[in-house]
Amino acid sequence: MKKSFICYIALLLAFIGTGLPSFSQSSDNNYYLIAHRGGVVDSNRAENSLPALKAAIERGYKMVEVDLRLTKDSVLIIHHDMNFKRYFGLDKPVSDITWKEISKLKSNTGGSKVLQFEEALQYCSGKIDVMIDNKISGNDTLLFSKVVALLKKYKLDKAALMIGTSESTDFFTGKIKLSCTRKQLEENMLKPGYSPSHYYLFGNELSRDDVEWARRNNILPVGVVNAWRYRRFANPAAEAEKDAQRLKATGLNHFQIDSEFERFFLP
Repeated sequence: MKKSFICYIALLLAFIGTGLPSFSQSSDNNYYLIAHRGGVVDSNRAENSLPALKAAIERGYKMVEVDLRLTKDSVLIIHHDMNFKRYFGLDKPVSDITWKEISKLKSNTGGSKVLQFEEALQYCSGKIDVMIDNKISGNDTLLFSKVVALLKKYKLDKAALMIGTSESTDFFTGKIKLSCTRKQLEENMLKPGYSPSHYYLFGNELSRDDVEWARRNNILPVGVVNAWRYRRFANPAAEAEKDAQRLKATGLNHFQIDSEFERFFLP
């Protein structure tokens, strides 16, 4: 009896330690959630860090969004900002620093390091799909061919999504599913070689009509609930919840979200 009681307490403490139940633990949750900014980001986990990626996988996210940038010596890394000031205290542009210098940086949030793009893909392979926010200017087709090759190497290319640039759209079309507004999609439909498999509808203002239109046209619709949108409000969480409920009411089941809002998508 005493042994059973001890086991019960241990299980209870383990459950409490996990916080909210992860999405994968519930068969009632039909949402396909994409972790914005490289995973579960909080006071202990920096954006685009290994701990953030790891937590997204453990929490049951289906996909993680990573921000793609290029170092001075042409190494692909994942990092959101144009410089390293916010997390690493270094106010220098990413494009002005070599990978050797960058690899020595440690974040002020948990001491994590900057990841190379390939390191992130290798870690995600077989565990979680990826969305890429391409922050590299220009249309270096040789470089972008490497991006596609790395996705294929780690078997992440089939499900991959990209938030692209106008400069690189022609290259990536047909290789990675690209984000579009409804207006852009309607324009693309008139172009030779159009395929709904090349694009997805993406936005925070999607209506039920937009979602139903996308599905009639075999286009994936993805809603957005991201923290940047709510910074100007006195109660950001309340505004985010309004958007989450409004978007869910459209019939959407794919969402890119900041992890601080995941509670709005639990069953």
